[in-house]
Amino acid sequence: MSQFEGFPKACLPFLRKLARNNNREWFNENKHLYEQNIREPALAFIEAMGPELEKISPHFRAIPKKVGGSLMRVYRDTRFAKDKTPYKTNVGIQFRHALGKDVHAPGYYLHIAADGCFFGAGIWRPESKVLNKIREFIADNPNAWQQALTNRAFKNSFELSGESLIRPPRGYRADHPLIEDLKRKDFIALGYFEIAELQKKTFHKFAAKSFAKATPLMSYLCMAVDANF
Repeated sequence: MSQFEGFPKACLPFLRKLARNNNREWFNENKHLYEQNIREPALAFIEAMGPELEKISPHFRAIPKKVGGSLMRVYRDTRFAKDKTPYKTNVGIQFRHALGKDVHAPGYYLHIAADGCFFGAGIWRPESKVLNKIREFIADNPNAWQQALTNRAFKNSFELSGESLIRPPRGYRADHPLIEDLKRKDFIALGYFEIAELQKKTFHKFAAKSFAKATPLMSYLCMAVDANF
């Protein structure tokens, strides 16, 4: 595998062209450009992130495999979607916890798209059992939760995002001081960055520094779901 040299300038233009030509014929004709501008640099980035993640926590995995690793599939699951276009027009890279079998476990995430790039940290759409554990942990440890969210490094780089319930979850009062957080269905934080960072040879270092700033949130969530950090 080649050494990471940054994502090519042609990475985002390719994604824009894919958005305009989201069909199998065009993709098959241009698959060599996908390999050259997306998959190969993404796999090199993932490999470069291995030692960087180790410095943050030994429990998150950077797996540079074409299939079944940290690089998410370009193919969309259209079985239950109204949008039947076959390909994703963004690049998704996830670094999951060693205990996690899917995206619902604690993890770090990189999103590359023509309309914006961001880092993510946390747990996206946890199953109900895990979601209840997180809510109970927040209710039992409210001060530590607020300290995590107000940590200067975290607050300056990330913001909580995702969907929430309209009404309080069962068992929690509407006037609970942390009710807005307890209503969350996602416990994720996003941090946007300038697209120009992608092209730098040191982008993996930049990504690692950004992920490290999410440590207050990640360590709290890992503790909530009984996972080591």
